[in-house]
Amino acid sequence: MNFLEAGMLICFGASWPIDIYKSLKSRSTAGKSVLFMFVLNAGYIFGMLNKIINNPDIVLVLYIINFLMVSIDICLFYRNRRIELMT
Repeated sequence: MNFLEAGMLICFGASWPIDIYKSLKSRSTAGKSVLFMFVLNAGYIFGMLNKIINNPDIVLVLYIINFLMVSIDICLFYRNRRIELMT
């Protein structure tokens, strides 16, 4: 297991629950970039593929968790955009 890679993913992952909470509460897309979130998810996909192909280990779980949290935030972005358009 690569501890530095795991540390990076833990640090990135620590910020997503806060961002998801803010998206839920604000019901706004202000300050959000959906393109940025899609690019992040693409990076997580490449990381997952690398783990699966070259070096399968438990760090793959961290990639999956981060990918899911960013995906939730993407869904909230579209929900919030719809809310903004309806008001």
